[in-house]
Amino acid sequence: MFALLATQLGSLVGPAYACGCGAMIPDGFSRIGVARETSVLRWDGRIEQIVMRFRVEGDARKAAWIMPVPGRATVELGKAELFTDLGRLTVPERRTRGYFWPREHDWPFSSGSGDGVGAAMPGAGAPPVGVVGRERLGDFDVARLTATDPDALRRWLEANGFTMPAGLSAELRPYVDQKWEYVAVRLAPRDRTKALGGDLDPLRIRFDSDRLVYPMRLSRMAKTPQSLGLYVLAEHRMEPVSPIGGAPPTVAFAGTVTPRDSVAELTGGDRPVFLTAIEQEFPEPARIDGDHELRATAEDTPYRRAVYHDELMTVGGVPAWLLAVAGAAVAALALVLGFLGAKRRKARSGRPLSGA
Repeated sequence: MFALLATQLGSLVGPAYACGCGAMIPDGFSRIGVARETSVLRWDGRIEQIVMRFRVEGDARKAAWIMPVPGRATVELGKAELFTDLGRLTVPERRTRGYFWPREHDWPFSSGSGDGVGAAMPGAGAPPVGVVGRERLGDFDVARLTATDPDALRRWLEANGFTMPAGLSAELRPYVDQKWEYVAVRLAPRDRTKALGGDLDPLRIRFDSDRLVYPMRLSRMAKTPQSLGLYVLAEHRMEPVSPIGGAPPTVAFAGTVTPRDSVAELTGGDRPVFLTAIEQEFPEPARIDGDHELRATAEDTPYRRAVYHDELMTVGGVPAWLLAVAGAAVAALALVLGFLGAKRRKARSGRPLSGA
């Protein structure tokens, strides 16, 4: 399985925030939760692409999220089948593991048997917030922004109908200092009478970058534990430089794959590429102290998880333990009969001859 990012968000009065890549902001006092976020990273050493899909829950009819990016970004709709195709590539290997002695669901204990289971940055004199571009993509209203002042960014969002959570301006300060830019996305379905819910269309964000980075710092504002799942497509097996305040990352899959269909579209062809699936838990989001930067591992060691199916060992359809027990019983019987026969022969040979 692939791995995924999940969290439940706060109350009606004090909404919490989610998204490993940014901050989710509901409108007014409504509530929205990201039940699941799956992200795909593609990096060729120069250009980074992030494709993400949200599954949301709550009573908000509109909401927005903010994603800091290190360079000038382009945004377009992604393809939902990308996640299905990557799921097929990383499905765990199924293996059969035999066991000898019968278990609870085996005969004679049970009558049945069961199965086991590069960017243009704002220069001097630039306005505090600049709108690089704005597009309507499906149910998304996307604004690509520059900002030299986090408070000005907050005011821009408020002017567009969203109240910034307390403290978010301070969390944006490191990005402003590094002259990053921002992708602000309004989740505004055309049917305004319905609350946001279910799987949203994926978004594909592309920007120049000489390092592979996944923005995570804003997730420190989340109120509940988070899980991060990433698919990484690069020239080599990739790993996070540090756990950035979470549990040690684990690898769910690592191996060279030949891109097909939606994966080939993302990578730019069918040339083999290394796919790494990474999972990580963040029990205390407040401890997140930076963004994920990923680097190549020392060796491209392949790895695939295995799902074991435990199966009772048989010989010709007969349980091996039954044959072994029956064989042992026959051997024991033969030994006893042999002992008794030898004893009788000895007794006969020691009997005196008649007429002697």
